[in-house]
Amino acid sequence: MASRRTESRRPIAKISGVGFSEISREFTTSQERLAADAVIAAVTDAGLQKKNIDGILINRSDTNPPDALSMRLLDDLGFRDLSFGNVFASQAACGVQMVQYAAMAVAHGMAKNIVCVFADTPILPQRRGGDAYAIDLGLTNVAGWERQYGLYGAIGAYGLAMRRYMEVNGAGAEAFAEVAMAARLWAQQSPLAFLTKPMTIDDYLSSKFIAEPLRMFDCAFPVNGGGAVVISSADAGDANGAGSAYIWGMGQGNRGYLAHGDYDNETQTSATVAGNKAYEMAGISPSEIDHAQIYDAFTLTTMLGLEGYGLCPPGEAKDFVRNGALAPGGCLPVNTGGGQLSGYYLQGMTQVSEGYLQASGRAGKRQVEKNGWSLVTAQGGRMDYHACLVLSSEKTH
Repeated sequence: MASRRTESRRPIAKISGVGFSEISREFTTSQERLAADAVIAAVTDAGLQKKNIDGILINRSDTNPPDALSMRLLDDLGFRDLSFGNVFASQAACGVQMVQYAAMAVAHGMAKNIVCVFADTPILPQRRGGDAYAIDLGLTNVAGWERQYGLYGAIGAYGLAMRRYMEVNGAGAEAFAEVAMAARLWAQQSPLAFLTKPMTIDDYLSSKFIAEPLRMFDCAFPVNGGGAVVISSADAGDANGAGSAYIWGMGQGNRGYLAHGDYDNETQTSATVAGNKAYEMAGISPSEIDHAQIYDAFTLTTMLGLEGYGLCPPGEAKDFVRNGALAPGGCLPVNTGGGQLSGYYLQGMTQVSEGYLQASGRAGKRQVEKNGWSLVTAQGGRMDYHACLVLSSEKTH
């Protein structure tokens, strides 16, 4: 497909800084403290001061009560009289959605510098990381049905989805192994990643089943931590001198769960709606994407993301990922920090932060060589809510 760029296009806004709190596999402090630390780090990284921030958007994990991470974070940070703010609760799609709303706000003059933050503590003294996500997803829309029959949380729900995907598309375990191994290879080049031990296909196939066909290495790696980015006007100077990631396209795709309709919820997603809108806004086609940060709570979501965002034809991800296509040196670098599978699971902020580091040329040893257009995606629910960004290192195209 030919490019649709025109000379009149310009970026909407830019990501000007990124920051993290301590990220760990044990409980050391509250998620409010982690969020505050991440915000301070991001503001500093952007070359700004607290007085320069006039907006904040907060993403709390859907597994936590509404008051767990609230607008009271402003009090913790000492922010006063901000002109823009909100708390998001569209599940893991919020990492990208926050950036989208912040970009629109600075583009229309509602604020100049907005910080977007996510923090979570799924690991508690009396709770393992995986237990935090054993919540009823309500797939049937019949109250209590899943819990009554023992279908707990995302693992069981995605296990069903993966089985359906395998049957419909003829995908074997080896295809999902390619996704997991590629993420592990990228993680070995990232100082932020937690899982860096080399992984072979035998390692993958011998890993234990969590909810068959989902194996341990098909699943994200939960951590306690916070991540934040600063969104600024596209015309603002680079206060940090370290480069910016310009936002050229944005899209969302949100569906109802059509469990009883003529719709295959396990193989068809609204990522296509989100991607088409973002590509049209940026004036590019999927073939022009140089690298992608695809939401990978499971290897399945990477496969669905490749297809839904037009990076390979529907049903053909199993062939596309062969021979290290997503890994360092592959034809399409994907999840270049190890993603959520081998890097760290900060929900949508995992992909947003890595997308910024790559597009701004700050990814260190894992920096991709071809760095014209980057796709960043997130999703919430069980493939229900999708959001994406098209980033570029260039202010003009």
